[in-house]
Amino acid sequence: MTPDQLPQRLVVGISGSSAPQYGIALLEALRELPGIESHLILSQSAHRTIELETNLVAAEVEALADVVYAPDDFAASVSSGSFITAGMAIVPCSMGTLGAIAQGLTPSLLARAAGVMLKERRRLVLVPRETPLSLIHLRNMVAVTEAGATVLPPVPAFYTAPRSVEDLVAHTVGKILDQFAISHDLFQRWTTPRGE
Repeated sequence: MTPDQLPQRLVVGISGSSAPQYGIALLEALRELPGIESHLILSQSAHRTIELETNLVAAEVEALADVVYAPDDFAASVSSGSFITAGMAIVPCSMGTLGAIAQGLTPSLLARAAGVMLKERRRLVLVPRETPLSLIHLRNMVAVTEAGATVLPPVPAFYTAPRSVEDLVAHTVGKILDQFAISHDLFQRWTTPRGE
């Protein structure tokens, strides 16, 4: 199999922040897209958050991915820049994970893989889930942006006329996929209303 025949690999990280539903919805969307291979890192804290905030257990979330890595496995493929990927999305991204990435620290495989994306100049999308934001949070967001990451907060949009929480989650997942130029139909795109 030649490199151009390989599936497009996308690394998905789910940290221990509230709202693992975003990461789960991203994995579900990727399963429906041909030619995409999902590589999942669940932080240790994410295991607990998934149990507290969803009707799932971590093993059920892991089953949605093509490849799963242990959160402390620094020998994992995604810890090396020689392992080619389209990039990585951390959904949701806790402030602890964001801070580690901003400072170049690698206390976990999640932060290490994110650092690899930055050093290799690959797409890194961070979906922080926190409010309000402290000055430390904001400075860390500036630092990762300057390093090449995209900070994509899960901000609800209402031009799509959402009818459920799932619709709002789907919009954010669609915006994440847009960052990787992955085609989808998760939400209705804005068009100028007729007569204007």
